[in-house]
Amino acid sequence: MRLRYVILLLCALSFASLFVGVSSLSLFDLGQMTEEQKQIFWSSRFPRLVAIVMAGAGMAIAGLVMQQLTQNKFVSPTTAGTMDAARLGILVSMIGFAGASSLVRISVAVSFAVAGTFIFMFILERVKVKDKIFIPLVGLMFGNILGSITTFFAYRYDLIQNMSAWLQGNFATVISGQYELLWLVIPIVAFTYLYADRITVAGMGESFAKNVGLSYRTVINLGLVLTAVMTSLIVLTVGMIPFLGLIVPNIVSIFRGDHMRKNLPYTALFGAVFVLICDLFGRTIIYPYEIPIGLTVGVIGSGLFLYLLLRRHRYGL
Repeated sequence: MRLRYVILLLCALSFASLFVGVSSLSLFDLGQMTEEQKQIFWSSRFPRLVAIVMAGAGMAIAGLVMQQLTQNKFVSPTTAGTMDAARLGILVSMIGFAGASSLVRISVAVSFAVAGTFIFMFILERVKVKDKIFIPLVGLMFGNILGSITTFFAYRYDLIQNMSAWLQGNFATVISGQYELLWLVIPIVAFTYLYADRITVAGMGESFAKNVGLSYRTVINLGLVLTAVMTSLIVLTVGMIPFLGLIVPNIVSIFRGDHMRKNLPYTALFGAVFVLICDLFGRTIIYPYEIPIGLTVGVIGSGLFLYLLLRRHRYGL
């Protein structure tokens, strides 16, 4: 599929997203919106659309980078414990830094996400079995351990209801003033694009990277920090969106091959399109109620994950 067709699809879905919801707001109201409709449009619908696009693109790119660095198509922020580490960081910031500024609390969550990702890579380097399926299973077990620790202390400090907001992604609560962190995804994605060739070389192995004069460890560490920061910003803003970073890069690679730099725009756009489709589905299937995005993406994503597992030899995954 040509890039312009994907962009047109994204624009069409984005336009539809602005006019789907419980509040009365349609295409015909654009030229004569009331004050209440303007408030709904600019304070809720538009911020929600931006959050969907940024979160979808960011998580998809994070998954692509992790897969490139590990040379494993089944590694992503979901299967490497990155999202669970970010959620643990959110809990720690709520317990230990309750009176601190938002920047301090964000820094704590980001630091935990980075640390969790590096711990996964440390485990990965020491696992003797390098089977492509075994590695993400180790990551899922690591994530479950982090999730159990988070749940225990959430119950211990009576914060389980607060933590439930980050357990399952939800765009319904996105309003103006509470989503602006996601704008940081744009410079991170842009930097990832500029750094794509180095990430590709580093993914070929330490010896190959050193032979071409590349600082292997620097590129690996920078790539992991980029993915961890991007993931934690998304979890902080809209909650956990499982399997997105695993599914989208694999779908793109099936149709486009494994050239990372060329695949980055497609991965970002398909990530946004995938989340938009899941969000529209969740907003309309039991209208006027809404299914959280974490549930719709989780169900569809887990089904696609199982399909890819079963057909991995056919697609060379």
